[in-house]
Amino acid sequence: MLHAIYSYYKYLITSKNQFGVHSPFLFAYITKGLRNSTHIDLKKVTLLRKELSRNHSKIQVTDFGAGSRIFNSNKRVVSKIATTAGISKKRGGLLARTTKYFNPTHILEIGTSLGIATSYMALGAPKANITTLEGCPATAQIAKENFEKLNLKNIEVKIGEFDQSLDQLHHNHAYDLIFFDGNHQKEATIRYFKKCLELAHEKSVFIFDDIHWSKGMEAAWEKIKNHEKVSMSVDTYKWGLVFFSKGREKQHFTIRI
Repeated sequence: MLHAIYSYYKYLITSKNQFGVHSPFLFAYITKGLRNSTHIDLKKVTLLRKELSRNHSKIQVTDFGAGSRIFNSNKRVVSKIATTAGISKKRGGLLARTTKYFNPTHILEIGTSLGIATSYMALGAPKANITTLEGCPATAQIAKENFEKLNLKNIEVKIGEFDQSLDQLHHNHAYDLIFFDGNHQKEATIRYFKKCLELAHEKSVFIFDDIHWSKGMEAAWEKIKNHEKVSMSVDTYKWGLVFFSKGREKQHFTIRI
């Protein structure tokens, strides 16, 4: 708890809004992407969230990651997963606008869970091909059912441990956007990052969820943002974004969104 308070306080005193950002690239992303009023119809996901919040059935969760601060058992109620472990409505909107702004052709997600974040990305970039990795068969099955309910046909779910799934991905194309939202442990996060570098290109965008979740995740974030291939990092407290454009002076930003 003390770590969470300290990290958030540090974020508040160091973060800036878009007017304190001295980068045309980042300023454009904030103003034309994150804060763009261009409409994306997210009503279907809002209805899905309500439906999941009323689903009191229990599933046996296979957890290969850091575990949960909320659940003390792997037998979990679906509604609790949706309301406590799923992406928030605000962040979901930001994720949809992010995918719309960068307009990716190929998206990779590490950590499907119930598929809520995946759905936001699919609605933000309806023409993109989305591959999402999930370690738990039970949650993956619910995610697949949710995609069918939303009539999202551009999503492929791969079930298995993330390391193995990443190794099995075909290298016949690179991913334009990769969303890291599974196994919030330092070494695993760094390992996935390095594997995904082989699946990326100069214009790819990596988004890491919960970078201040623990001291270990903060250490992973520090290592990732200082990697030699990273040209720019953005800390939004909840997310960390990295970019790879060559020839750009390395810059680190902490912003409020």
